[in-house]
Order: sequence, then C-alpha cells, then structure tokens
Amino acid sequence: MRIVVSEFMSLDGVVQAPGGPKEDTDGGFAHGGWSHPFFDPEVVGGAFDGALGAADALLFGRRTWQTMAAAWPARAGDPFADRMNSIPKYVVSGTLGDSDLTWANTTRIPGDEAVARIAELHKAEGGDLLIMGSPTLARTLLSEGLVDELKLIVMPVLLGGGKSIFPADGGKRTLELVSTITSGTGVNVCTYRPATA
Repeated sequence: MRIVVSEFMSLDGVVQAPGGPKEDTDGGFAHGGWSHPFFDPEVVGGAFDGALGAADALLFGRRTWQTMAAAWPARAGDPFADRMNSIPKYVVSGTLGDSDLTWANTTRIPGDEAVARIAELHKAEGGDLLIMGSPTLARTLLSEGLVDELKLIVMPVLLGGGKSIFPADGGKRTLELVSTITSGTGVNVCTYRPATA
C-alpha cells in the first residue's frame, strides 16, 4: 500500500487544529478552526474527496481518530461520510483499548509496534493508506522514510507556531512536486513525492 499524508497546512507549516477551536489546544494553541475561511468545495473539498477515493484504508494517531470518531458516524447518509464510516481504519495508540474502538471497522495498532506494523502495511498489496491530521504519526513516518506522497493543502495564513508534520532531525529529504492546484480562496493543493534521484 502507498502511504499518503494529506494535511491542511498554514504557510508556516502548522497543521494543528484546522477544524475547530477545541480540536487541539496543546501548547496553548488558540487558532483552532483556522482553515474554515479558505475552504471551497471544488478545490479543497475535491482534494480531500480525491484522496479518500483512492484510499483502501485510513491511518490515524489517537487524538485525530477520537476527533473523527466523534464526528463522522452521526453524518451517515452523506456519500463522503458513508465512505469514512465504511472504510477500514487503523489507529495507533498506547492508551486506547479494543473496547474503545467504537468507530466501525477500526483496528488498533499498539504504539510500541507502530513503525513495524505500518511498515508491514506499506509492503502489502492494495491502494492508498491515507493519513489525515495525526501530525506526530505523520512526522514519525516521514522520519522513517515510509511516506510515498504528501498532499499539502496550503492555506494563505501564518499561525506563528503549532504542531508540524516535518521532522526536525537535521535530515535532508528532497521531494518532487507532482501537481499544484490553486483555489479562488488562495489555497494551493500541492502533491509531492520523494525524489527518485
């Protein structure tokens, strides 16, 4: 399976809490919901719909999974929500138990086994294994060289700090820009893959 990371991102690389004020306030982050003014159904919505359509499974960190699990089951009847609810899902967690997995079709990956188990999924046949949000997990997989594609939905706003998906380990990782689409709200949907040379 290809591992694809899809993120709402500010110009200064922040991915924290794009969806709402209480989504993730770690570190005193006060800009939750910052993506809303820049959303448009055609380009931004289309990017997410396209990524989900190519996915055979979803992969989350615990916090993002809990946020999604609280939101999507109640939206059944919408085609996007129905796909979110029916697709196989994996959540990496050292604290959730199997009895906590209330969102249909979810499998838990213990935190201490995450890299090895995800590397196995990466080698398996199938479509995309899509990560949305989950910055700590995305950063770990980038560090491990397990990400095949980044779909960055870059919004014209500076947030001045917050969580990022980018490793801060001093390593150089060269990417190839595969495509860019610009929305009328100033969003650039940029698709990158690791450079082959």
